[in-house]
Amino acid sequence: MRQRVATVVWRVLLAGGLVGGIGLLPWLTHTDPAYTVLKARSAEREPTPEVLADIRQQLGLDGGPLHVLGRWLGGLVRGDAGESWISGQDVLPDVLQALGASLLLMGVALLVAVLTAGILCVRTLRLGARRRLGGRRGGGTGSALIASLPEFLVASVLATVVGVQLGWLPALGWYGFQWTVLPALALGLPAGAVLGRLLDDLLPGAFGEPWALAAAARGLTGRSIARQAVRRCVPALLPNLGLFAVGLTGGAVAVEQVFDIPGLGRTTLQAALAQDLPVLQAGTLALVLLAACATGVTRLAARLLTGPALRDGALSSLHRPAPPARGWPPLLYGAVLIAVVGFGLSRDPLALDTGQRLRAPSLDHPFGTDSLGRDLLARVGHGALDTLLLAAAISAAALLAGVLLGLVPRVSAPLVDTVNAVPPVLVALLVTAVAGSGAATPALAVGAVAWAPLAAHTSSLLRQERATLHITATKGLGGGRAYLLRSELLPAVLPPVLRHALLRLPGVALALASLGFLGLGAQPPSPEWGLLLAENQPYAERAPWAVLAPAAVLALLGALAVTAAGGLRRPRARWRTRRTADMGGQRSVAEKEPEPAGVR
Repeated sequence: MRQRVATVVWRVLLAGGLVGGIGLLPWLTHTDPAYTVLKARSAEREPTPEVLADIRQQLGLDGGPLHVLGRWLGGLVRGDAGESWISGQDVLPDVLQALGASLLLMGVALLVAVLTAGILCVRTLRLGARRRLGGRRGGGTGSALIASLPEFLVASVLATVVGVQLGWLPALGWYGFQWTVLPALALGLPAGAVLGRLLDDLLPGAFGEPWALAAAARGLTGRSIARQAVRRCVPALLPNLGLFAVGLTGGAVAVEQVFDIPGLGRTTLQAALAQDLPVLQAGTLALVLLAACATGVTRLAARLLTGPALRDGALSSLHRPAPPARGWPPLLYGAVLIAVVGFGLSRDPLALDTGQRLRAPSLDHPFGTDSLGRDLLARVGHGALDTLLLAAAISAAALLAGVLLGLVPRVSAPLVDTVNAVPPVLVALLVTAVAGSGAATPALAVGAVAWAPLAAHTSSLLRQERATLHITATKGLGGGRAYLLRSELLPAVLPPVLRHALLRLPGVALALASLGFLGLGAQPPSPEWGLLLAENQPYAERAPWAVLAPAAVLALLGALAVTAAGGLRRPRARWRTRRTADMGGQRSVAEKEPEPAGVR
């Protein structure tokens, strides 16, 4: 009971600190809120001391930031979120309307993500249902390619091709369910690719458990066994599914901008840029409450799906040894990537030739040229240095922080929920307010949120692994906590978490680039990959190669990361293989043999 109370108190303190920090945002940036409000209300009016003093009096800013924050919190208790500093309207109705639009978009996007994940796992489900998974090798190239697609690029392509050229679906506005299809596809496809890769990673272990073998012996159909295998694996993925749900609500800013959707993420971002504190605080608080609800729902669903086996320590490990992935795909992808970067580095990325604007690929310009006549191959090659090195460093730091915090879920779970509730763009604004704008700002902003999915994944897998029979047996033989963590838990959990981190590497590179839209990241004429996408996006219809070139390199990076991670498997040395007969032929069953206490 005390631990639950402590967790609730910790969660409330984190949420209060977040809302309070956002309330202090104008003063942290050392800007005058009255000046910002004046520019938003009437840009042509002169900011004289008298005018600014009048605005401060209207908004109640004379008492300082703590007075403003306290007055807002006092009104919130009475159900009053205040009035917008820009429009003068009540905040709560607008925020609730934006939340409703975001929830509808989130629901449809989650449906797309689940369907995408299911399609990516069809091959594993089919082989598992037929008891033919013994020789299956690790894969995931297709999921890596989909997960590497930038959401705003997918949104732009769908809006241009499906919405404008073909006219199949509306491409702009928000007037009903029909308008949710294209933005839901843009959001759901990359999220579904990540979920599908994680699920595909767990399914072989589920099909090898004793219940699956017994079900096959009793004559249950392969389809029934496949459904139960999915149910067995879903509890380990539910925490990440909850994170996706909140991220699709508050982090869908770029997609909402492309399709002109009045969602909560876009509303919160606009309020942050205009320093409209009442709207910004109400929107952030709504995201924090949504994160808490999503966490509660996912934990309840995990308990219901797992049943008493989690409490009684009667589960089997899902992380069994598997055949390593083929060695040639990562070598091939790596060689192609190195060749592209090498050829690009030999060219000048800043050379302008206005007579060669938006030229198609040719021998002189293998990737074509951009709107200023610059060689795209040169810009892709030179942008790789900053993009890849910084993304790799942030991913490594996020992996380390995620694993360490995942080991202490009572501390990390509320922190993960709070961090995930804040859109990355808003995190960038907060980091800029505290640390200032500079070369390190994008890295700090992205690194501040990149560890959260890995921590949630680590704690979820550890919870499942601690409830396995071989852990119970090892405890009975005298295995202590340190031995269990070092020799049993971490060897089982680290490979899938590391593969998860590598799958997110292209996303980290894109997140760094997306901050350039707000002036917080790379700026022209930098050849950073995400900035190349942003600069050439308006010409996607006229010169698609200008967008496809950097997008293809990002997809290549994702394929390289995932195929290289396919070789990261749990060691076989401490497992023994026993051949047993089955109704469908021969099968291999890997059984863990706990070490006695004397070997510690």
